[in-house]
Parts: sequence; structure tokens; C-alpha cells
Amino acid sequence: MEIENRTLAGTALLSALVVVFDYSMKYSGWKIPFPWLPFLKLDFTGVPIVLALYLFGFVPSVFTSAVALFAIVARSGDVVSASMKALAELFTVAGMFSALMIIPKFKREASFLLGIAFRCVAMFFANLLILPIGLSPLIAVFNVIQGSVSIFGGYLIYEAVKKRMPSSIQKNLWDMRAKKE
Repeated sequence: MEIENRTLAGTALLSALVVVFDYSMKYSGWKIPFPWLPFLKLDFTGVPIVLALYLFGFVPSVFTSAVALFAIVARSGDVVSASMKALAELFTVAGMFSALMIIPKFKREASFLLGIAFRCVAMFFANLLILPIGLSPLIAVFNVIQGSVSIFGGYLIYEAVKKRMPSSIQKNLWDMRAKKE
């Protein structure tokens, strides 16, 4: 499998942005504690991961999620929290990618909904390993909010890049499916 230089450079840039967002939000105090479960924090770390999906495809978004895992472990030493964050973002883009592959009509809406649904279901099962089941409804609400932040943030930036620099957008699965409709 040959990777284009643009894809490699863009993935590296977005992976670095994940690290910058994680560190800057942590040390600036901008991570917002979820009111009902303060150990859960809302942030923008997922935005570059979703943007990697939009701009370069599924594999670069998986790589960017893995970078989030390593960055959070390096910063905090907390493997469980880092794994949960990376897993949540990974399932968000997996849901979005699945919708794009199987639902040609209403691709944007379906990818948003399926991305959030995949995230919520995956995190329900992952959290059963470490938290009581009674917290599941609150964790689901958190995941809907955080997934929405990641998806809409990534989508807005993608649309801005596409509008202002259309030549920089390479042909990816997202745009190819859009032209078939």
C-alpha cells in the first residue's frame, strides 16, 4: 500500500494537533468537567481525529486516535483513561466511516448519527469493565455531547478547508460518495 505524501504529511500534522490540544487543554484548565461525573472531561482532542477521516480516510484517523492514546499516557501515565479516550474517538470515526460505506443517501446525517451511536455502544461495554452499570446513562449523555463536539468541529473545519482551498482536498471516499448521489 503506497501512501501519498499529502496524506502522510496531513496525518502527521493532525496527529501533532491532537497532542497540542490534549496538553494545552489539560494544562490551561480548559478541559470542562462533565457536571454529573466530574472525572469525565469535555475537550477538542477528537476534532483532529474526525478531520483526519474527512480529509484522508479511515486509516489516518485510526493512526491519529493511536497518537491520542500515546500522548495521554505520556502526559498522565493513566493507561485506562487514555485507552478510553482513544477507544471512544476510534469508534466515533468507525461509525462515521461505516455509515459512509453503507448509506449513500443522507451520508452526512447518517455518518453523524452512526458515529455517535458506535461511540455510545462501544463505551457502554468498555465502561462495564471499570465502572458500575448505574453510571451508564450519564456516560451515554457524556458520549453524545463529546461525540457531537468532535464530529461537528471536524466537519466545520473540513467544510471551511474545502471552501477556501478546494485544490488541497484530495479525492477521498467522502467526496467520491458525494459525487455519486
